[in-house]
Amino acid sequence: MEIVVAGPADEALLLDLLNSTPVIDGVPDDELEDPATAQAWLTAHDLALTGGQLEELRDVRATLQAVVRGELAPQALQSFLNDVELSPVMSDDGIAWTLSARETPQAVARVILAWDGLRISSPGRLRPCANSECQLFLIDRSKPNTARWCSMAICGNRMKARRHYQRSKTTTGE
Repeated sequence: MEIVVAGPADEALLLDLLNSTPVIDGVPDDELEDPATAQAWLTAHDLALTGGQLEELRDVRATLQAVVRGELAPQALQSFLNDVELSPVMSDDGIAWTLSARETPQAVARVILAWDGLRISSPGRLRPCANSECQLFLIDRSKPNTARWCSMAICGNRMKARRHYQRSKTTTGE
């Protein structure tokens, strides 16, 4: 039996973490590398991490990016979960899960649980942008599951413009 214990806030954190290494004007950026921008990112996501915990968050980000791209097997995430425990707590609304970890930052466990929840409830909907020059990811929430780009306005438009240019170039014989 597979249990989903992550909610929408965890999915948003996962997507924001995966997308914290954008390519801006052709130059890769890392929002968690510089201490000032990392602190701003952490504050925006209500996370308080020490230096070592921030490093672990960057490590899990790189591993998750590789897993979502199909470059690593999901088992690569195991080392981040060795001391994570989920405990069921009954309430009037049903079962709530309490997350605890001795060494692992809760943010690390939350993003992995969110990835797993998407894997279970929405298989194939978390994926990299189809623009090969883009490093971002998307969660396809469209009914037909056909979204290809992180942003239709940016990557989608660029890719369509490139295809149109290539077609017109071939048609005119240039």
